[in-house]
Amino acid sequence: MSAIHTTSLSKVYRYHRSRPGLTGAVRDLFHRQRGERAAVEGLDLEIQSGEFVGLLGRNGAGKTTTLKMLSGLLRPTSGEVRVLDHEPRRRGFDFLRRIAIVLGNKSMLWWDVSTYANLQLYEALYDLDHHAFTDSVAELGHLLEISDQLDIPVRKLSLGERMKCELMLALIHRPDVLFLDEPTIGLDVVSKAAIRDFLRTLNAERGTTIVLTSHDMDDIDQLCPRVLLIDHGRLEFDGPPDELIRMTSPRKRVVCTFADGSQVIEEIDRAEVSDWVATLAARGTLADLEVRDADLDEVMRQVLGAASDGVQGGAR
Repeated sequence: MSAIHTTSLSKVYRYHRSRPGLTGAVRDLFHRQRGERAAVEGLDLEIQSGEFVGLLGRNGAGKTTTLKMLSGLLRPTSGEVRVLDHEPRRRGFDFLRRIAIVLGNKSMLWWDVSTYANLQLYEALYDLDHHAFTDSVAELGHLLEISDQLDIPVRKLSLGERMKCELMLALIHRPDVLFLDEPTIGLDVVSKAAIRDFLRTLNAERGTTIVLTSHDMDDIDQLCPRVLLIDHGRLEFDGPPDELIRMTSPRKRVVCTFADGSQVIEEIDRAEVSDWVATLAARGTLADLEVRDADLDEVMRQVLGAASDGVQGGAR
């Protein structure tokens, strides 16, 4: 069953150009120059219920704009978008009860009260059954390991604890679709691992459809069986991370360590790896052999670097 469907989805921002200096400011009072910038352009998506999908792209590629249109925070300039068979832009109560969005750089929590007080506000906003609310608080508190921190004022919590509380607040009404924009931004290694474990469990056990944007490639690599690469508002790739790696890096890195301590490090075409490894016996006694693909971080640097070169070349 399709949870998210878009056809030719586009968002164009219109703005006024400001001319420099006092003279320019005076001229702008009487005659403003207008400009347009396409943040998302002709985006076609089909995401099934229960999928865990990663959105990749540089800053300004259109990832956050896409999430905001899917959640109804922004109206599309053109195109069609359906989420759980609703039009997000209408922001109907039935739709809002079935989705949640967490923006890593914006808090939904009131800082001067406890997380539990924030949760009680959402209980009223979503008109939740009190027993179901209590069960959700207990379940999420246990999964996120923050049950003993719910009575602490939010401003007293660490960044990692606060992000867990943000997730708890977003999920208290048990949404079917969760949109996450940089949920691990600024977190330490331990906190990131805890958030990833929780999201993996949420997707596997509740079947929650999750769409995640992150600049931390470990988030994408460990959580998302499917990635969407967006650049300049257009969808450039849709498939498994491994396929993106194979397409971008057709060579494997082979590290051979011999018994005498010497090493050979080579970049070999995938199709030739087996034949090349077979020749190693003639070079000496092999102590260790490592054959690996490029990691996702390296792939993204290549993809986005190539895209930047193309744009600069076009500009020239």
